[in-house]
Amino acid sequence: MLVQSAVLTETDGDPVAVENGGGRSDVLLVCEHASNRLPEAYGDLGLPADALSSHIAWDPGALDVSRLMAKNLDAVLIHQRFSRLIYDCNRPPESPAAMRDVSEVFRIPGNENLSEAEKSRRTTALYLPFQGRIAEEIAVRRAAGRATVLVTVHSFTPVYYGRKREVEIGILHDADSRLADRMLAASADTKLYRIARNEPYGAADGVTHTLEVHALAAGLLNVMIEIRNDLIEEEVGQRVVADFLTGLLRESLATGGR
Repeated sequence: MLVQSAVLTETDGDPVAVENGGGRSDVLLVCEHASNRLPEAYGDLGLPADALSSHIAWDPGALDVSRLMAKNLDAVLIHQRFSRLIYDCNRPPESPAAMRDVSEVFRIPGNENLSEAEKSRRTTALYLPFQGRIAEEIAVRRAAGRATVLVTVHSFTPVYYGRKREVEIGILHDADSRLADRMLAASADTKLYRIARNEPYGAADGVTHTLEVHALAAGLLNVMIEIRNDLIEEEVGQRVVADFLTGLLRESLATGGR
């Protein structure tokens, strides 16, 4: 049986991880698609190994870049410890994309015909603790009189449904474009990467959920960063991208208030 009633076991551990918890930067880094790990009770969801290592399961390289940025900035990093195949923590429970039964060309047998009870179990075990931990971090900062700049980090595939993507770094935003505007202005003359606004996705694709929940209503500066994953397959590329994005954020935050 592919799907059991229990979602996480003691062996699985916590659904969310916090690194550099004492970080002093205003920046709060979030990586929703950090892992391709599946909870023990779910086996392989009926998927082959190549699917479980592919982009449908996680954002390759995104956690590595996030960790380097957290170190550079002395920022807190919050990331999900399980694959988005079980629950995509950048989607609300009512979204069909939260627990997909098909992703790109792959059927996901373990996600087919999920009962409402199973969806609720996954939401309770994975989504609520993840988003709750972000909310808790922001609340603690607010109580201490500290600002929060919410930055989510993702990666995307160089080719999607046979079409090559020319953009290398996407600077994404929802209704609040303040930080994205500054970052795009600061990077306008760079020769290092091809950078674009709201590419290869945008708010209309439902990808800004974490920003909506925690930043928009509270008026926090926020941005979502998408990195083409062929640039961050290896450590050298990860460091170059992380250093570039760190500098871009520092410059952009220095040009205006919080």
